[in-house]
Amino acid sequence: MALSRILLCSVFAFSAINFTAISAQAQTVQADEHQRKSLYHPRIQIALLLDISNSMDGLINQAKSQLWTLVGELGEGKKYGETPIIELALYEYGNSSLSVSKGYIRQVLSLTTDLDDVSEKLFALDTNGGQEYAGQVIMKSLDELEWSGRKGDMKLIIIAGNEPFTQGPVSWQSACERAKSGGIIIDTIHCGDEQTGMRTGWKDAAVCAGGIYMTINQDEKYVHVPSPWDDALLDLNQRLNDTYIGYGRRGTELKTRQSVQDSNAASMNKGAEISRLYAKSKSGYSNESWDLVDAYKKDEAGVLGLSEAEMPAELKGKTTEQRQAFIEAKQIARAEIQKQISELGKKQKAYVAEKRVAMAATKTLDNVMVKAVRKQAVERGFEY
Repeated sequence: MALSRILLCSVFAFSAINFTAISAQAQTVQADEHQRKSLYHPRIQIALLLDISNSMDGLINQAKSQLWTLVGELGEGKKYGETPIIELALYEYGNSSLSVSKGYIRQVLSLTTDLDDVSEKLFALDTNGGQEYAGQVIMKSLDELEWSGRKGDMKLIIIAGNEPFTQGPVSWQSACERAKSGGIIIDTIHCGDEQTGMRTGWKDAAVCAGGIYMTINQDEKYVHVPSPWDDALLDLNQRLNDTYIGYGRRGTELKTRQSVQDSNAASMNKGAEISRLYAKSKSGYSNESWDLVDAYKKDEAGVLGLSEAEMPAELKGKTTEQRQAFIEAKQIARAEIQKQISELGKKQKAYVAEKRVAMAATKTLDNVMVKAVRKQAVERGFEY
């Protein structure tokens, strides 16, 4: 009987030790997962591959008009409570001024978070007819860009054009298989009718790499719905710009570029101008390379330690305390303006959405590409 009690006690003791060990292991796994999520800053990487042959003026204009809608929509999401870093790259293909040995293809811009640079390069594109080698431009983007190796990041190629997808020395099948092996999605946008795009390989290419096949009418014009808050929002844009303070060798130049890109958006339509404002009011629009306020957020000591030559005129000859007070006042002002943009933006968006219900749906990039990409982001764990 005593032996039975000893054996029974031993079993309970072993079970308790084993349970404690399992519990501790589970807590360690949870801690590791929490740490992984807290350290993880999600990325959305998008390479835009645009056909710039002579017939593609409408596509380029829509891309110019809707760039900020895409950035703004994606920038509203979160993953693990973190706002995504958005990186864009830009390629042109079908450019007859480029060498045939290069496939009439040029990398305009590598993956970057400098959204004003993307806008500047996009507005500099001109159509110029040539051969459109879809498979080759996809393969070049896979070879040349620094794609993330993390599974939780969203990696996407969006290719738009109107010629058969089968042209060129690189097969679209091999390009798509390569993309798929790297976890990179390919969305295709055929500028024309749906059946023609399906016959000429655009749908098959999207399906191969787990993407979405879309069609747009490249010549259809974006219709802006005016709202009672448009002018107030655009006034806030100027106030927002006043909180940016250029520093360093290129500070003045890049602050001017910011205003130029505002003007470029405005030249398309008021909707593009407002979409750019929304994107600028989000954390994804960061200019720490030339703006004191964004740089201060990243590295206070580094900014306050800048040399006299690197400081803007407003802060030359000032003490460290005076510089700090100036920058923090701009920081507070920017946060307040961003809050006002958010509040007015909700009213403006709700008003426009209600008015658009009664309008015929357009097959423009904002109604096709932007919605599709946001849907894909949701499928990959981003919350909106």
